[in-house]
Amino acid sequence: MEEKSFKKYIILWLSQSISGLGSSMTGFALVLWAYGQNHSAMSVSLMSFCNYVPYVFLSLFAGGFIDSHKKKTIMLVSDSIAAAGSLAVLAFLFAGRLEVWNIYAINAVAGITNAFQQPASAVATGRLVPKEKISNASGMNSFSNNLVVVFSPMLAAFLFAAGGLPLILLIDLAGFVFAFCVLVLFITIPEQTQDRTYSSPFAGIAEGFNFLKKEKGILYIMLTLALVNFCSRLTYENILSPMILARSSGNSIVLGIVNACMGIGGIAGGIIVSVRKESRHKAVVIYVSAALSFLFGDLMMAVGKNVFWWSVAAVCASLPVPFIQASQNTILYHKVPAAMQGRVFAARNAIQYSTIPIGIILGGCLADYVFEPFMSSGNRLAGVLETIVGDSAGSGMAVMFLCTGICGFTVSMVSCFSREIRKLN
Repeated sequence: MEEKSFKKYIILWLSQSISGLGSSMTGFALVLWAYGQNHSAMSVSLMSFCNYVPYVFLSLFAGGFIDSHKKKTIMLVSDSIAAAGSLAVLAFLFAGRLEVWNIYAINAVAGITNAFQQPASAVATGRLVPKEKISNASGMNSFSNNLVVVFSPMLAAFLFAAGGLPLILLIDLAGFVFAFCVLVLFITIPEQTQDRTYSSPFAGIAEGFNFLKKEKGILYIMLTLALVNFCSRLTYENILSPMILARSSGNSIVLGIVNACMGIGGIAGGIIVSVRKESRHKAVVIYVSAALSFLFGDLMMAVGKNVFWWSVAAVCASLPVPFIQASQNTILYHKVPAAMQGRVFAARNAIQYSTIPIGIILGGCLADYVFEPFMSSGNRLAGVLETIVGDSAGSGMAVMFLCTGICGFTVSMVSCFSREIRKLN
C-alpha cells in the first residue's frame, strides 16, 4: 500500500514539475517584458515583493482552513486561480492594455493562492509518502525545482524571441491543464477523520502557534531560518545579477553561466538527498549545510573576480540547500501530527518567509544608496575592503556578499548549539 502511494506521489511530482516549468518561464518572460517597458531594476524587485507580502500574511490564516478541507480541492482551486492570472495577462496583452501594475496585481493574487496551495501540497506529500522516504521526496523536489531554475530562463528566452510573451503564456496554460487533469484523474489524497472546521481563522492560527510553543525546537528552527533567509535574500534575490554584470563589463553570457551553475548545484544536491540514507542528526545537517553555503558561496562570490570563481561559488552556495530543506521537512513530518500539519506548515511559511520581502527591498536600497557610494568615496575602510573584493564596478555589492557570508555563517553555527534544536536530533 505504501509503495502504491509513493508511486502516486511520483506521478503528482512529475505533473507538478511540468506545470512549474511553465509558470517559471512565464515569470521570467514577465521580467523581460516589464524591464523592457521602463528599464527599472526596482520594478523587477517589486514583482517579487508583491508576490511575497500577501503570501506571508495569508499564511497566518491558511493553516486551519487547510486542515479542515480536502487538500486535493484546495490544490485544484489554487492552481486554477493562478492559471486565471496567466489568462488575464494574455487577455490584456492581446487587447494592447497590459501595464506593469497589472502584473503586480496578478503577482499578488498568485501570492494569495500560494499561501494555500503550498501548505496543502506539503500535507498531501506527507500523506502519500511513507515517513522513511520523506527525505528522498524532498530531494526529488529540490532536483526538479533546480532543474526548472537551470532550463526555464533558457527556454523562456528562446520562446520569447520566437513567439513573444503570448507563446510562453499559452505553454504555461497547457502545463496547468495537464497537471490539473493528472490530479483529478489519478491522484487520491487520504484525509484524516479528525479534520474539522474552525469557528474563525484565528482559531487555526492559535492552535498552530500553541503547538509551536510546546515544540520549541521546531519554533527555533523556523526563527533561525528566517534570519538565514533574510541574509540570503539581501544578496541573491536582486544583487547577484547586477553585481556579476557590473564586474564582468555587462557580459550577459557570464551571468547566464553563473545562474546555470546555481541551478546545477541545486540539482546535484537534490540528487544526493534523494538517494542517500536519512541522517540521524537532522538538526545538525540543517545548520552545517547553511553555514557551508554562506562560507563557501557568499564569501567566494565576494572575493571572486572572474567567471570561474563565481561559478564555483554558485555551486557551493546552492548544493547544500536541498539538505536544509530535506532535514527540516523530515523533522516536521515526524514530529507534527498529521491532523496538525496544515496549521504548522502555514505557520512555518508565515514565520520563515516573513523576512524575504524585507530582504528583497532592503538589498536593492543598500546596494544603490549605501555600499556602492561608500566603495567609491575614497574612505580608508573602503580602501581596505578593496584589497579583498577588488576596486572594479560592483565592489559595493561584493562587500554585501562579504557581510552576508559572515553574518549567515555566524547565525548558522550559533543556532547549531541551541539546546532545544539539538534535542531534535
